Formats: sequence, structure tokens, C-alpha cells
Amino acid sequence: MRKTGWAVLAAVVALSATGTRSAAQEPGGLKEVLVARERQSWEAWKGRDGKFFQEFLSDDHVEVGFNGRTNKTSVVAGVGSPVCVVKSYAVDRFELTAFDANTALLTYHAEQDTTCGGRLVPSPVWVSSLYVRRDGKWLNAAYQQTQTAR
Repeated sequence: MRKTGWAVLAAVVALSATGTRSAAQEPGGLKEVLVARERQSWEAWKGRDGKFFQEFLSDDHVEVGFNGRTNKTSVVAGVGSPVCVVKSYAVDRFELTAFDANTALLTYHAEQDTTCGGRLVPSPVWVSSLYVRRDGKWLNAAYQQTQTAR
């Protein structure tokens, strides 16, 4: 992960609210809940479902990708447009770090056969996907991919 990605991630974690419910008390287990949400996001990405991302991302979402920093509005518009074509993807090796009852980081490995604007999207990558719980709902607040060597 680039240094700027860690700075964004640390800022989001520092600003998140604390709660009384522990991660272990999450129905179905927190890791399973967030892995399921993450898998849904990949299906929505493949299906160009911008509406899913409108609900999935926090309003203050920050994404650091291969072309720099972006926000929720840009992500939703980009996902819903025909500019990217996802032929296939695979996600695995999920690990969870729960910082408190309302903040958790999901990291994992992803591969995809995707083109955006006719250019191949870098793959494979390691992903950092930060979730915050607000009003009882887990929202994605920060996302970053770091390309790996095959």
C-alpha cells in the first residue's frame, strides 16, 4: 500500500465513532458479514450496479486507486458507466482486523480480468477495505488496491 493510502486509512480509523457492541457479537460473525458485503461489491462492480455502491459506500468514502484519490460520487458514477468491463474476478485470503465495535479493516487478495477505457486494470492486487458501522449498518469508508508481483 502506498504511504498516502495508509495515511487516509489511519485518518478514517481515528475519526470513526466508538460503540458498545463488540465485533464478536455481530450476527454471523463480523468477518463473515464483511466478506459477504465485499463479495457483493465485486458482483456489483462486474454488473455495473452503481445503485449498490450508492448504498454500500459511506458518504465520506475515500478510494485511492491507480489513478489517484476519488470519492463516493465518482465511484458510483464510474461503476454505473460502460467505461469498465469486468470479464472475471477472484477474491480470497480474507483477513479481518477489528479496531473497535464500529471500525474494521478487511484485507484480501484479488485478481481480475478487467479493462477500463480500453486499458487493462492491474492485477493481481492486495486490497484494504475499511468499514465503519453507522446507524447499525456497515458501510465502506475507504478502499485501496496495491498491485502485487505474480
